Amino acid sequence: MERTCPECGDKIIGRADKKFCSDACRNTHNNSLNKDNKNLVRNINNRLRKNYRILEKLNTEDKTKTTKDKLLRMGFSFDYFTGIYTTKTGSTYFYLYDQGYLPLDNDFYLLVKKDIK
Repeated sequence: MERTCPECGDKIIGRADKKFCSDACRNTHNNSLNKDNKNLVRNINNRLRKNYRILEKLNTEDKTKTTKDKLLRMGFSFDYFTGIYTTKTGSTYFYLYDQGYLPLDNDFYLLVKKDIK
């Protein structure tokens, strides 16, 4: 019985359990299966990466203050973050991996860096 590649239709030569004729066909097939999900994940990761770079650029001393206006001008999006930490006193820090920010009064933000070991 001759087996054919589900991606291109070519004859499959090799092991009995081989499903595709080549690595290229296997990759193309799997990429097309996950295309919609990958686009969403890629866009979110790009947004997180941009936010992270902005915080990293502004927070060179591991703890600093900045304004909301400055963050927005640099392209920061407050909708994307990787975690939230609420202190015992009720302050809520928003984190992008190890870089975080705390909203303060008058549109100021405290930028912090979590010490990860």
